[in-house]
Amino acid sequence: MTDNEAVLEANLAFYAAFAAGDVTAMEAVWSQGEGVTCIHPGWQALVDREAVMESWRAILAGPPAVRCVGARAFVNGETAHVICYEGVGDGMLVATNIFRKEEGGWRVIHHQAGPTRMVQEATPPRHAPVH
Repeated sequence: MTDNEAVLEANLAFYAAFAAGDVTAMEAVWSQGEGVTCIHPGWQALVDREAVMESWRAILAGPPAVRCVGARAFVNGETAHVICYEGVGDGMLVATNIFRKEEGGWRVIHHQAGPTRMVQEATPPRHAPVH
């Protein structure tokens, strides 16, 4: 499996945990290391793993139906980022997920999602894999 494929798999695991409301799985996809951050739509920036995990515990207590659309991975050595769209209910957000290569695989170190001008299902570019 290439690093690009592995990052996309890690991204899928993130969204699977999100959609399932699975706190344990969500904690597993995030890095245990330094520099963990997150910006949820409308929230302040969260800095450090405990603050980020606390936010996910609150969100996953009543998880919205979320789906990842048009994920594209960009690998840069030991880090990578994925850009994608998040379908949440009838709305659409645009998101960036940043990963760090660690022992055991690629782990999330940053997630940010926010509004997009798209009002209907995002149509990814022809060369982007859809998950």
